[in-house]
Amino acid sequence: MDFLSITKLIASLSLIFSISLILYQWISLLKKPKVTDYSLPKGSSLNGIIYAFTLGMAPWTKESTRKHWILYFRGILFHMGIFSALFIFIVKILWNYIPDLLLPLALLSGIGALMGLVGILLRIAERNLREISNFDDHISLWLVSIFLSLVTISSISPSFTPYMFIFTSIMLLYVPFSKIRHFLYFFFSRIFFGLHIGKRGILKKLEVIHGK
Repeated sequence: MDFLSITKLIASLSLIFSISLILYQWISLLKKPKVTDYSLPKGSSLNGIIYAFTLGMAPWTKESTRKHWILYFRGILFHMGIFSALFIFIVKILWNYIPDLLLPLALLSGIGALMGLVGILLRIAERNLREISNFDDHISLWLVSIFLSLVTISSISPSFTPYMFIFTSIMLLYVPFSKIRHFLYFFFSRIFFGLHIGKRGILKKLEVIHGK
C-alpha cells in the first residue's frame, strides 16, 4: 500500500470509530427516562418544534444575535464551511479526487477556516468569551479550523491529501469526547424548547413580539 492508501485507511477507521461512538451516545440519550409535563396544553407541541427548527433560529429571535449580527453570520459561514469540508473529506476517501463541480465547496471550507480563526482570536481577545472558555473550547476550535484549512489546501493541491487524512483522523478520534459533539445535543435541546413553547402557548406570544 502506498502512503495515500494507508492514510486513507486510517482516516476511514477514525471516521467509523467517531460515528459509532456518537451513535452510541445518541442511543443512550434516547433511552434516558423522560420527564412528564402534566400541565394542560395551551397550544400545539408540533408547531412549537417546527418553529424551533425554523424561525426560532433566525437572528432576530434572540437578543444576543439581534445585537451582534456580524457574529451570527460568522457562525453561519463557519458551520457551512464545516459541512462543506466534511463532504469533501468523504468524497476524497471514496474517489481520491474532487470533481470540478465540488470545487466551490472548497472555497466555502476556506471561508470557514477564516471564520474559525476569527473565533479563535475572539476567545483570546474578548474578555467575556475568554472568561468562560476552557481548554476544550480552544482545542476544539483549533482542530476544526486547521481541518478546514487542510481540506481547502488538499482540494487545491491533491498531493497534500495524505497529510489532511492524518490530521483529520486525529480530530475524529477526539470528536466524541469534546465539545465538537454539541451537534448531538443540538437536536435534543431544540426539540425540548419547541415542545415547551408549543404546549404552553408561548409560540403565539413570540410570533406577536417578533412580528412587531
